Amino acid sequence: MKRKAQAVWNGDIKTGNGTLTTDSTVLNKTQYSFNSRFADGVGTNPEELLAAAHAGCYTMKLSLDLTTAGFTPEELTTQSTITLDNGKITQSLLVLNAKVPGISEEAFLKIAKGAEETCPVSQAFSFEIILQTNLIN
Repeated sequence: MKRKAQAVWNGDIKTGNGTLTTDSTVLNKTQYSFNSRFADGVGTNPEELLAAAHAGCYTMKLSLDLTTAGFTPEELTTQSTITLDNGKITQSLLVLNAKVPGISEEAFLKIAKGAEETCPVSQAFSFEIILQTNLIN
């Protein structure tokens, strides 16, 4: 499987702007700029997209691993916060809230950690990944 996206940038770094488009067109000439990346401008940015990719991938992998272990998750909600520090991405903080009937805290933590280590996006990252979990019964 291969997935593609295209970035177009016009102008200098501070006053220029660009667009991002994906093959699925979920992003279709979606704007991004210096302000959307480093301030509160309208549009997306690479760190936000990495956060969405990590949260989505991890949550799907956790659902797979829980199902394989015989548990049916009622709801899994994961937030990823990507940290950009001095021009380098240094961390992804995953905060998980999970409602999984019939699972022990110990089994849940083991499966949640395993999913964090084996989801394809986690494996692609070379920076620190921190997982915080909350099992809701």
